[in-house]
Amino acid sequence: MSSQAPTALIADDEEPMRDMLRKRLHDCWPELDIVAEAANGIEAIALAGQHRPDVVFLDIRMPGLSGIEAARMLFNRCHIVFVTAYDQYAIEAFEQGALDYLLKPVGGERLKTTCTRLKQRVGRAPDDIAQQLGRLLAQGTQPAPAPRAYLHWIQAQVGNSLRMISTREILFFRADEKYTRVQTAQGEVLIRKTLKELADELDPDEFWRIHRSTLVRVDAIAGVTRDLRGRQLVRVKQSGEELEVSRGNTHLFQQM
Repeated sequence: MSSQAPTALIADDEEPMRDMLRKRLHDCWPELDIVAEAANGIEAIALAGQHRPDVVFLDIRMPGLSGIEAARMLFNRCHIVFVTAYDQYAIEAFEQGALDYLLKPVGGERLKTTCTRLKQRVGRAPDDIAQQLGRLLAQGTQPAPAPRAYLHWIQAQVGNSLRMISTREILFFRADEKYTRVQTAQGEVLIRKTLKELADELDPDEFWRIHRSTLVRVDAIAGVTRDLRGRQLVRVKQSGEELEVSRGNTHLFQQM
């Protein structure tokens, strides 16, 4: 580790997320020098070899090489902090020697805590944490299995900026050809994530798949009616929409 200003590399396949993290790091730790940015795991490995940063901030889901895979290759070379929209990887992240694990969107106060930890660690061997974890595992004190984690934020490209939408704001998702429509009380945006992916990643107690092309937030349902053809239609709060319930999902509304 260098005695000069600490250095860092940011790896994330979303440029707006890299911009956001860079700005917040500058606010929390002005002395930290961001020496490089990578758009995927392969770039991260190459740039880490070139710049030898003290710290690498890694997104987990990246093309080419995931953050977990990159961390395995960076093991012992730098301190690693994972930054991701998913929390189901926490145990695996710490098993790879990660110093910290941040959930998107990264809040200023949470990032300050991470920076404080990094300031205490920079200058020490990066495998200290992994060695400590190894000793714990050898003693049989394995961390408890993580509960099933669900997606709580949706990333949507709006113009040149990235918008983070809490799933609590979302009324429903509807498949729209190559895109998925995300409807909130404020309006709609389109994302490329498929409805199948969303159905797998969202809490099934919060979002019901009422049709092959529709996911609706349960507490956004104002009521269910039947039309003249006998079809069930879901009325959505804060929206003039009526969403059709497919025959295979009518059991969700058995009392109707």
